[in-house]
Amino acid sequence: MIDHATLITYVLIVLGFVFIPGPATLLTMARAASSGTKAGIATGAGIAVGDLIHTSMAIVGLSAVIATSALLFSIVKYAGAAFLIYLGIRAMLDKAPVELSATPAIGAGRAFRQAVLTEVLNPKTALFFLAFLPQFVRPEHGAIAVQLAILGTVFVLLGLVSTVVFAVGAGRLGNLLRRHPAVVKWQGKVVGTIYCAVGVRLALQER
Repeated sequence: MIDHATLITYVLIVLGFVFIPGPATLLTMARAASSGTKAGIATGAGIAVGDLIHTSMAIVGLSAVIATSALLFSIVKYAGAAFLIYLGIRAMLDKAPVELSATPAIGAGRAFRQAVLTEVLNPKTALFFLAFLPQFVRPEHGAIAVQLAILGTVFVLLGLVSTVVFAVGAGRLGNLLRRHPAVVKWQGKVVGTIYCAVGVRLALQER
């Protein structure tokens, strides 16, 4: 079982990820702004389902690696740390504008299906789960698959809560982002800093 200190640290980091507008929340807001709150919530639910699928795949793959070799698991963790730092630097340097009105209006069912497909087929999401979840796994704390399942489920649930919140408030938040493009640049720097911090945390621990 995951110890309380690790779980609390994990939850705080995930809250930083999901409640600072990133690609998933911006997509949800765009859908809500163009197609209504129900479509926005459906988009958030679709993203959550896609993330659950990625979590399941990560559990199967990482559990096998950990069971096979402690050395391989260390390699996965350090490769994951490097990937997270890379994502952080990219997020801080990214200057691409976000246009919330660019998505066409569609129904809630179609929005859900599109969100699931988009999230499942996103290789960056798969790599993120493979890189992020192992940072909080401790083989000495019990079944690896159970730890990964708990971490993945917590991430998905908090992500779903955040996308619902953003979908409901999409009108006001969308107007804010359209009037102040600097907000998008700011969130990129904050999210990038979190990515880098998690990566550095791994690189420096247990040396």
